[in-house]
Amino acid sequence: MERSVYCHFAPEKMMNYLLLSLLAAVQADALPGSCSFEGNTCDYTADPAGLTWTFSSTGHFITVDESPQDEQKKEKAVLVGPEVAQQDWSCLRLVYQLTGSASLQLLRRSEGESFDHMLWSAHSPSESWHIASIDLQNSTEPYKIVIEGRPGSSEGSSVSIFEVDISDKYCIECDFEESHLCGYTNQWNSNVNWYVGRGAPNEPTDSDGTGHYMYVDSVHAKTLQDVAKLVTPMTTVPMSGCLSFQYQQDHVEGHLFSVYSRDRAGQYQELWKADLPESNHVDWRAETQVWIPVQVALRAPYPMEVVFEASFNSLKGGRVLLDNISFSPEFCSAETEPTFDPKVANCDFELGICQYTQNPEDGEMWKRVSVQPNIYRIGDHTTGTGSFLLANSHFALQSGYVSQLYGPPLPGNQKYCLRFFYSLRGFSKTHQALAVYLYDTASAKQDKIWTQTGQTRDVWIQVELTIQSQKAIQLVFISTCKSFWTCGSVGLDDISISLGDCELPLGPLPVPSHCDFETGLCGYTQDKKGDEADWVLVRGPTPTSYTGPKGDHTTGAGHYLHIEASLMLPGHRARLVSSLLRGSRGPQCLLFFYHMYGSGTGQLSILLRSYLEEKDRLLWVHNGEQGISWIRASVSYQHDHQHQIVFEATRGPSIRSDIAIDDIIFQKGPCKDADQQVSHFSLFGDQNIIE
Repeated sequence: MERSVYCHFAPEKMMNYLLLSLLAAVQADALPGSCSFEGNTCDYTADPAGLTWTFSSTGHFITVDESPQDEQKKEKAVLVGPEVAQQDWSCLRLVYQLTGSASLQLLRRSEGESFDHMLWSAHSPSESWHIASIDLQNSTEPYKIVIEGRPGSSEGSSVSIFEVDISDKYCIECDFEESHLCGYTNQWNSNVNWYVGRGAPNEPTDSDGTGHYMYVDSVHAKTLQDVAKLVTPMTTVPMSGCLSFQYQQDHVEGHLFSVYSRDRAGQYQELWKADLPESNHVDWRAETQVWIPVQVALRAPYPMEVVFEASFNSLKGGRVLLDNISFSPEFCSAETEPTFDPKVANCDFELGICQYTQNPEDGEMWKRVSVQPNIYRIGDHTTGTGSFLLANSHFALQSGYVSQLYGPPLPGNQKYCLRFFYSLRGFSKTHQALAVYLYDTASAKQDKIWTQTGQTRDVWIQVELTIQSQKAIQLVFISTCKSFWTCGSVGLDDISISLGDCELPLGPLPVPSHCDFETGLCGYTQDKKGDEADWVLVRGPTPTSYTGPKGDHTTGAGHYLHIEASLMLPGHRARLVSSLLRGSRGPQCLLFFYHMYGSGTGQLSILLRSYLEEKDRLLWVHNGEQGISWIRASVSYQHDHQHQIVFEATRGPSIRSDIAIDDIIFQKGPCKDADQQVSHFSLFGDQNIIE
């Protein structure tokens, strides 16, 4: 996705040559939003509320430096582009440089949304220009590109932008006719490397000639098994289809030419390799050399790059030429199996058990349960008032049995990320109450991949497991009951499976409209003028007994915000204020989770603050104890102008009045299940509902 520009050329090709060539390049397929910043900002407009972009002395790029004295309160400089033309697919390339503590962000702004969506960001300083390549998927609604440069506070920090280029191509496509080489990089080797070639393929040269291509030659090889790697930009959105290219070889017996995919973890998967000499019937004499077309099935459900690799086993290993790399969303062959959609294994158990099954001979030992808000048992993880699966419930307690839950079949030769939540319940010993197995459908064997070891009760704990298998498999969730004293109940909820590695993000960046407080306050601030206390960022249980949550909602072991009632007086308030949100003529949806447990619990209110209104407008309010569960709230609202959302918690009559919030999300459009005031239900009765 991001490349250092100087790596695209042989060492003797200096940066000045690249920049001059880039300035001279004519891009006939450039789309609205492209700009070379030659003395003007094209169709981009600067936000007057931000820092000021200035042109360089040569007029070839724009820059923003550390904040001057009169702008020290401003943190960023903003450029808003024109509406991006709706294409099936397009590629945005950004040439930029950061120094000091500066950072740069690229965002997508859609009409009717309060937040911009992050497309890409960079935070690392460099001594050279870099190229970032970002794939832009087709959008049914028009949007604008927003560039945010933050110079930071350290001396000498700056953000510079040389060019924005948007073309109607995929970012991995390249014919090597332009000087930036489509963001491709040569993974540098001290002996053999990929170079830009021109002229006749049998006599590659990096000087005059028509037509460009990449080539690697063993003439510079000094040791056996030297490897040259040409790497595409990292994909930024899921894509699957047919990768096409053309190549030439000579002295085939002296080298291997292969194509691989490589994910962010550095794991390779071979996609294709050239025929071995004994099976290659092409006449490789110079006068008869031809370009050979190749089509390769490419599946990139998560970020990855394509690596063209030439490895030499002889000091006279010949050369490889490469050109005209293209991509189509249609598979190369009609017989190619479509990319597996792992969403078939997702289940929140709100409407049933989805595609999960139980062995009829064992009976349905996993029960679908709904627990209404109360002060004894937690509800589900999804909403706090919905359904989940429960094994070893005391309603059907018996010893000496196994509860087995089978997931849908998963194809082999894939890497999966499994996420689910479990909760230990009751007072019985529950060591290793839950385990996850992989069931090999071919051999009918089961291998354990995880077992529960923690003893925390009444908290939904998230588990993340990366699974890789060459064979078709099924997931099996097993809970064993050996005796009455070791047969505690265990809950299971919100199972999800995605392609890729759990330790690597699926997308390039976090979503600004989502906040789980794992990395701070996400731009929320404490209201120092309108309240008497602050929200406190914590993890684990709150200090006071019989009030507050035992863990956060996001993972069970992460961070959340709460008011510490023992440090406040009755009636004192704590107010948390969002960043400025854009207005919209259409409805907006605010989702969040709240926790209100304690006999002295006060009030939680959601308010809208606008400079057009004298007082904050009340959008939602709940009073008193709501049980020990994290409960999801949905608030629909509409406001035409810039505004802020305020979370206000008021302390009740006693110290058992801790109130907590977590997982705040803003969405475009009305909430699907707009929240209603909680009914007057009993918090003390046993209100389990079991199917």
